[in-house]
Amino acid sequence: MSKALITSDPKIMMGKPTVSGIRITVELILEKLAAGETVDQILSEHQRLAAEDIRAAIAFAAEALRADVVYPVERVAG
Repeated sequence: MSKALITSDPKIMMGKPTVSGIRITVELILEKLAAGETVDQILSEHQRLAAEDIRAAIAFAAEALRADVVYPVERVAG
C-alpha cells in the first residue's frame, strides 16, 4: 500500500486520527457504526470515503486497544 489510510496531524481535527486526505475522524466512523449505520449508509453520506477507509478505521481502533492499558468502563443499568 503506497499511503497510510489513517493519519494524525495536529493541524487537522485537533490531531485526532482521520482518514488520510479527508477530514473524517476514526471516531466519527466508529460512532456511526456503533449507532447501527451500515457501511453502505456511511459511504452514501460521505462520498469521498471508500469501504477500505472504513476497514482501516476499524483496524486502527483495534490496534490502539491492543496496548496494555486498562480502560475504566461505566456499567449502565439495564
